[in-house]
Amino acid sequence: MSMIRDTVSPHLTRSLLSVDLPPPVVDWCGEQADRVNAQVLVVDGANVVGSRPDGWWRDRPGAAARLHGQLQQYLDEEPQRASRVILVLEGRARAGVPEGVTGSLEVVHAPGEGDDTIVDEVRLALTGGTVVVVTADRGLAARVQHLGATVVGPGWLLDRLASG
Repeated sequence: MSMIRDTVSPHLTRSLLSVDLPPPVVDWCGEQADRVNAQVLVVDGANVVGSRPDGWWRDRPGAAARLHGQLQQYLDEEPQRASRVILVLEGRARAGVPEGVTGSLEVVHAPGEGDDTIVDEVRLALTGGTVVVVTADRGLAARVQHLGATVVGPGWLLDRLASG
């Protein structure tokens, strides 16, 4: 923050500090995690994959395929976890998993930016029940929360995928 104060006028600094920021992304853990109950879970694939530095940038299709496999295994083990999971993939990651539905897991390929596709999917899914979006993107979080969705961070999902 001192860098901002050093480079802009005090009036502008006050303006920057009073900007309304979207609510923080919730990264539920422990007992609070049980409160997140979704009929539809929408996963920002790029954001979840990009949240862990495991070399995903060298093989985006492979990283998308691994996430898809983890989601499928998670749903296979306990199908009642969500009635529907939508994994949105963008860019080169789309080559890792074909678009379509397998059981309760649906893969959607974003034609461009994934955020707009995620917002469209949330809009459609909200007509059928509770929607939780997995992303750490604050701008996207604000957009889907405005529509009525709940937002959790990638850590929430990754913890569940790791624990099976």
